[in-house]
Amino acid sequence: MAHFYLCWELGGGLGHAGRLKSIAQPLRARGHTVTLVLRDLVLTRSLLKDLDIATLQAPVWLHRTAGLPPDQASLAEILLACGYLDAEALAGLCAGWRGLFRQGRPDLIIADYAPTAILAARSLGLPTAALGPGFSMPPADAPLPPLRGWEAPPTARLQATESRLLASANSVLAAHGATPLAHAAELLLGEHPLLCTWPELDHYGRSGGGPWLGPNLPQAAGGRAHWPAGEGARVFAYLRHSIPESTEALQALVRRGCRVLCYMPEVAAGARKPVDSPLLAYAPAPVALPEALAQCEMVVSHAGEALVAQALLAGRPLLMLPHAAESFLMARRVEQLGAGINAMGRPRPRNWDALVANVLEEPGWRAAAAAFARRYADFNPARQLEDLADRFEAMLRPR
Repeated sequence: MAHFYLCWELGGGLGHAGRLKSIAQPLRARGHTVTLVLRDLVLTRSLLKDLDIATLQAPVWLHRTAGLPPDQASLAEILLACGYLDAEALAGLCAGWRGLFRQGRPDLIIADYAPTAILAARSLGLPTAALGPGFSMPPADAPLPPLRGWEAPPTARLQATESRLLASANSVLAAHGATPLAHAAELLLGEHPLLCTWPELDHYGRSGGGPWLGPNLPQAAGGRAHWPAGEGARVFAYLRHSIPESTEALQALVRRGCRVLCYMPEVAAGARKPVDSPLLAYAPAPVALPEALAQCEMVVSHAGEALVAQALLAGRPLLMLPHAAESFLMARRVEQLGAGINAMGRPRPRNWDALVANVLEEPGWRAAAAAFARRYADFNPARQLEDLADRFEAMLRPR
């Protein structure tokens, strides 16, 4: 039997941990050893508490990087801000990953937005696979694409950041006698890239290529959906306390008379409720999404890929409050699909009451979401997980 290291380094939210949990389970069922290496061990605790799996803290960048543009134009600029601007700093992060891998001696590194895990594995000659949605799985054999294509960042800027990123990474690899990278995308794709999305939800708008494996969705888990009493529309919200627009959206939902079930991780961990109303119930732990989505009429979220995919598979329209490049690109794709509104793309001051009313009352949003659900009605997440396990086993090298 093999030892798999499942690694998450960058990005927030529970989607990464949920994805790794879902792929860990079939590997464990086949008798393999699995170790989770996670960016966040606190907010993920309730999600992972039913797993009897060793869990380690991922080496992550803890410092502020000065001198970079405020609006990141590509994944290269995101990585530069996370330790890749300076080769010596990156060497320190890589040393942390190398230490974990030497200690655990994994047979395969599976990375979910974990470029330094892939870098460290390459420096040690360990095989790597990468999986995730389009954002962290950019096109191969090409410079990293712009994230703000609607603003057309200068080509020279994209080339300069890509070159700086490659210089840092290849400096680390050279110190260990490892083969250099030709493209920065290799840091995110590893040796075996697995694109877990569909063309409609691809952040970069690719239509060809693939294979398109469909979103990797967490298995049904979590607490029951308990809605506030009343007659208003049921709305499921997954929002972050630190995003100011979360409060504005919740206030608009309450004014509308909606019955809102909100999972806000910070409130579940003891933070103050941003809005207090008998129409608003805060879930004390992650909610069982199939039940909540089957019962609600609308979803409000920060446009995380996993929740967006599940909402659309349930035929539910979305009001989205993206707060990072990844979620903003996803919200744009959903809006182009006609299945939801990207509130953050609306001019200020935003009329939250009108946005809520539009998603609830305009039938086109629900019709587009329902069409998406019909198109992928045969998608079977459990079957996909077994297929992924087959693929991972085929990647193992003979001992």
